[in-house]
Amino acid sequence: MRLRSCLKRYKKDTHRALPPEETLEIVEKKMPAAGITRVADITNLDRIGIPVFTSIRPTAEKGAISVYNGKGATPTEAKVSAIMEGIERYSAEVRNADLRTARFSELRENALNPAELILPRDADPDAVIPWVTGYDLMGDEEILVPANAVFHPLPSSYTRLFRTNTTGLASGNQLEEAIFHGLAEVVERDAWSIAEHARSMGPLLRYNGDGLAGELLEMFQRAEVQVYVRDITSDVGVPTFAAVSDDVKLKDPALLTAGMGTHTDPEVALLRALTEVAQSRLTQIHGAREDTVSAEFRRMMGYDRLKRLNRHWFEYEREEDFSSLNSYNTDDFLDDIRYMLDRLQTAGFERAIVVDLTASEIMVPVVRVIVPGLEISAVDPERVGKRCRDAKNRRVSGPKHAS
Repeated sequence: MRLRSCLKRYKKDTHRALPPEETLEIVEKKMPAAGITRVADITNLDRIGIPVFTSIRPTAEKGAISVYNGKGATPTEAKVSAIMEGIERYSAEVRNADLRTARFSELRENALNPAELILPRDADPDAVIPWVTGYDLMGDEEILVPANAVFHPLPSSYTRLFRTNTTGLASGNQLEEAIFHGLAEVVERDAWSIAEHARSMGPLLRYNGDGLAGELLEMFQRAEVQVYVRDITSDVGVPTFAAVSDDVKLKDPALLTAGMGTHTDPEVALLRALTEVAQSRLTQIHGAREDTVSAEFRRMMGYDRLKRLNRHWFEYEREEDFSSLNSYNTDDFLDDIRYMLDRLQTAGFERAIVVDLTASEIMVPVVRVIVPGLEISAVDPERVGKRCRDAKNRRVSGPKHAS
């Protein structure tokens, strides 16, 4: 895999190789091949006004959801996001792929030890499992990786080491754009997992700017929704923020929602966290997505109790001024990828694996990015690794906010 320069032509609410209008013209034509039958604007179901769209793919494989949401600071960006998520999910399905099965101990090729993927306690790292070829960007070499970490869902006919998820699954106008977004997501999930597991949420972010993020924060404020933005950046050092919303008007426990954002540019990371928390609200309000069964459980618990259980997100301890944060803002995704890889290597990680999942019948670049050792417990509580355990131990034994 040889990466090339990939210049950015859009740098407003996010960074893209093409403006969203051009991307939309391309991906709308790909919808039938991906099985996407409908795209709808659900923004007005909520009183916030931040654009959220939904796409529906009824032919999704068993074990996967079929309704996907997309967010953005503009309606076009949100619509593109919803369609792209549908294309990602289609591309991540095994379908007719002929996967090779073997034990790790039997393989003679360069292969990733499944034990490096933070397995549940009862998983057998030397089980007979399916494998797929990826490319290690740090080692500059091909490597076999467990298909369990690549496809979603993995059919029940194969031995599964853990529940599949979509962490590191990303699309883009070009391969390099997709890889950058995949890297950002695995870094984001790691930081989120560590913060949640250790109950070390980082400082509240004080934003006094007059940019797009300020406009979104005002939209929440006018709707009487309090938003707490916390800097949960890990030792990897790529800006990662968590936005948590509290609807003080409705006091609906289902609307105690969160959104995460990671980017080399802190402004974009903040925008992603804010638009995602708006998306999370609408996911609950819309009720069409299959994973909203938790809403009923939340309502049974009640607003006050649920907020107490999650008080670590809402407590005021210290603040950080947004203007003090460093930004790495470039015009080329290749530079961003190199920066992310350097940050990961500095933090002690030795591999960053990319599996190209681009479907030939669609030809929209889709990848799965895997960085062995990064945490995942925020989306799979059965998989808790050393970074989470160490952070929790530091929190318990040391002063608050030790890192």
